[in-house]
Amino acid sequence: MNTTVSCELHLRLIVSSESSLPVPAGLRYDTADPYAVHATFHTGADETVDWVFARDLLAEGLHRPTGTGDVRVWPSRSHGQGVVCIALSSPEGEALLEAPARALESFLKRTDAAVPPGTEHRHFDLDRELSHILAEN
Repeated sequence: MNTTVSCELHLRLIVSSESSLPVPAGLRYDTADPYAVHATFHTGADETVDWVFARDLLAEGLHRPTGTGDVRVWPSRSHGQGVVCIALSSPEGEALLEAPARALESFLKRTDAAVPPGTEHRHFDLDRELSHILAEN
């Protein structure tokens, strides 16, 4: 049986060194996709932007800079609070977001309880995934 862990966060989109905008976001982890965290950023009244991150990338980013290319994550401080910076890059543009470190850490601990790190392969059905990929072609 699959388990889903979810979390609602209030992130900050960094516009400049003096300015930021609130961005509500939802994180979802499903044991059927044990390596990934799905993020939905609410950018307007009915507009969302979806990204998928490696769970390990977010977990490592709590403690040290990590990631290359489209997604980079690192710990920082903002207004005296611990934050995790998430830099996203795509053909449509770039964004720098700050997530509250405590809320992200709490979410990741709940995902670890559902699927302990290093045991993801036990929850991943390779045959099913290959069948799905081959059926698309």
